[in-house]
Amino acid sequence: MTEYKSSRIAYAATLSIIGLALFSTMVVAQSVKVEGLIQARNGDTMILKTSDSPKLVVLLTDSTDVAQVQGMLKARKKEMSMAALIPGLPVKVEGTYNDQNQLVAKTVRFKGNDLEQAQAIQAGMHETKVEVQQSQEELAKQQAALQQQQAQLTEQQAKVAANKAAIDAAVARFGQLDDYYIRDEVTVYFGNGKIEVDPQYNSQLLALTEKAKTIEGYMIEVKGYASVTGSAALNQRLSEDRANNVTNILLQQGRVPLTRMLAPGAMGESDQVGDAKTVEGQAENRRVVVRVLQNKAIAGNVGG
Repeated sequence: MTEYKSSRIAYAATLSIIGLALFSTMVVAQSVKVEGLIQARNGDTMILKTSDSPKLVVLLTDSTDVAQVQGMLKARKKEMSMAALIPGLPVKVEGTYNDQNQLVAKTVRFKGNDLEQAQAIQAGMHETKVEVQQSQEELAKQQAALQQQQAQLTEQQAKVAANKAAIDAAVARFGQLDDYYIRDEVTVYFGNGKIEVDPQYNSQLLALTEKAKTIEGYMIEVKGYASVTGSAALNQRLSEDRANNVTNILLQQGRVPLTRMLAPGAMGESDQVGDAKTVEGQAENRRVVVRVLQNKAIAGNVGG
């Protein structure tokens, strides 16, 4: 009889231990919700700035549900691809933490007007970065000239200080969100009213994708433009179709993973690089610019 009671006590204790273990597992796997601003993207990894953490690592998986909430009550949703998750976008993430304290995202939600604002930041930041890089190159030339022209030392130093202040101000204004290295670039030109990609550009685009795959933490940006000929609404659609057609070549022929693509930008009639009054200038404006980018924030987190 005593042996029977002992067995029952041992059995009850075992059940209690199993119950505690299951409870602990449930607590660890408990779903959490966070809100924050996307600071950087590296394929299936996002760095999120939240009220509790300046650099929360969020992992995206094939089953992550990405959607844009719509309506006054935000009750409706529109399914979106991961390409919409760009730096500068405020998001709400629901998921569970893994054993490395990384949040594995089950769902990611954002508002449409927030996406438009983040895309606007993306649209303008790289042009500014080119200007900053050009200023930095000019600064280097001026510093070299100082060594050869001692007589103009005071004047040259004043120019260097002025240029450096302009560079620092531009970088501070845009912050880390536009802190990209531009590693490669290809421009594809289109005929008037045309959206099909001329086959002559295929080899250039495929060469760009091969180079991109050798760069740690790369992302590819595609922006389409149109000339001012015709209506603004038509030109907006043309720039969108051109950007989408180039993107399809990168995805289908270049086999670039979707997680490495930023959302294609339809820039319409903005940023006219050629003289709109001439035929040649208009041809320069009908284009798609493809860039291979490397985010400095990501580059700082990788490697070792």
